Amino acid sequence: MAPGRVTAAAAAWSARGHHRPTGRTVRKGDGVVGSAAAGRDGIRADLEQVFRACYPRIVGVAARVLGSRAEAEDVAQEVFLAFGRSSVPAGQAVGWLSVAAAHTALNQVRSRRRRTAREQVAGAPETVGPDIAEAVVTRDERRRVRAALDRLPRRQAVALLLRHSGLSYAEVAAALDLSPGSVGTTVRRAESALREELNRHASSE
Repeated sequence: MAPGRVTAAAAAWSARGHHRPTGRTVRKGDGVVGSAAAGRDGIRADLEQVFRACYPRIVGVAARVLGSRAEAEDVAQEVFLAFGRSSVPAGQAVGWLSVAAAHTALNQVRSRRRRTAREQVAGAPETVGPDIAEAVVTRDERRRVRAALDRLPRRQAVALLLRHSGLSYAEVAAALDLSPGSVGTTVRRAESALREELNRHASSE
């Protein structure tokens, strides 16, 4: 995300009623090193710096699950607010926020599936015209992947999401409290389990 878009996102976040904290923070790579001391209204003093440094990546994690930029930004707002009231060390911000975004987004997928199931039971019509058939197929495939991802053991699903969202093996290991050497195995098992879920449900439909 370009600096201007991050600034705009930060302004929008502040406009939702979240005070912009004060304090000095020193960045280090994708992480942020600084004080977690509380600022105004109990919000940690380094939140804005963490927000600016990590926002694009956190939105990306959520968007991989939800397929919607707007919904992913809502998830990001939620997890940054939770981080702002936490005492998580700033150097662990990327991993903590990424895991929180993955869990929150997966929970939204689960809620969405339940809502869709209720609507189908209620007989909600779904009209598909031939001119949008290709778009519907693409949408349906993405829905299948998200549903299959939600059926995986949560730890596997989150590891897969974090790795495919650009986190390094070391970052995934730190975020999920795994040994760095086990991350590759965990991700490969998750990929295999995801393929099995997709194949199993495709054959049953």
